[in-house]
Amino acid sequence: MAIADFGRPSWQPRLHLLDMSSGAVTGFLVAHGCGSDPEFSGWLDAFSNEPGSQASSAGAFRTTGYYAGAHGRSMRLEGLDPTNSNARRRDVVIHAADYVSPEVVHDIGKVGWSEGCFAIDHRDLALVLGRLGPGRLLISTRIETKGADA
Repeated sequence: MAIADFGRPSWQPRLHLLDMSSGAVTGFLVAHGCGSDPEFSGWLDAFSNEPGSQASSAGAFRTTGYYAGAHGRSMRLEGLDPTNSNARRRDVVIHAADYVSPEVVHDIGKVGWSEGCFAIDHRDLALVLGRLGPGRLLISTRIETKGADA
């Protein structure tokens, strides 16, 4: 399973893969939607489930399958809660993007925005998609850390 903790800033790993057998946790950079951070601060301010919001959504998602899209190999998600029930209609997926990498963090101090998708570094895509696989759980939440020593 995976947890996206959007209570952390985008320049820190906040997509965490949890190996339920071993208890191992691996963290990755992940973008949030531009509609969730209109000031481009690197902090998610708000979630939305509304079509056209370009915001990240909160709640439980089920990974449903791989496909090749505009960003290459990607994984579709099904929203399981009222807070993310439009995920399929909004095309909220996991994909790789050039605007998510340690180099981007170094250059601009944060990762870029998605349009609500869980965008990750190209170098992490095979590992993330391979570990998650279809039928797995992804939780998108915000554990409040803003203003703390994050």
